Amino acid sequence: MDNLDDLYQEIILSHNKRPRNEGALDPHSQEAEGYNPLCGDRLTIYVRQNGPTVEAVKFTGEGCAISRASASIMTEAIKGLSGAALDAKIAEVVDLLTAKEEPAVDPFDLGELAALLGVRKFPARVKCATLSWHTLAAALKKEASVSTE
Repeated sequence: MDNLDDLYQEIILSHNKRPRNEGALDPHSQEAEGYNPLCGDRLTIYVRQNGPTVEAVKFTGEGCAISRASASIMTEAIKGLSGAALDAKIAEVVDLLTAKEEPAVDPFDLGELAALLGVRKFPARVKCATLSWHTLAAALKKEASVSTE
């Protein structure tokens, strides 16, 4: 299992050092700002939809490695999703990270999202990992901001 944990750590570090889809998105149809007052993470998520489908998504902001990596992984995971599938993906990831019980999932089915599962071992960091997902949900509801507190 150590090799799998090492792989997950490498994925987190890669997305933190070379985040995918970082930067402002122009034009965009929705945006929201997310803030985690416990550690100071602050992100803005920009979404452009073509009808109900996520055509493009980007983020800007400052945060810890987990927060930035989660935002980067999220931008890759939701492209092309729409409607119920998009809502389900957001709910799935938030539930995987916040559920009291260990999730009964095959990490290989999750792809790079599985790297975020290691955060469950550090409850104080779960809010870092879920910040971008909550901010995305706020943007889709056309809410201007969200806080983890």
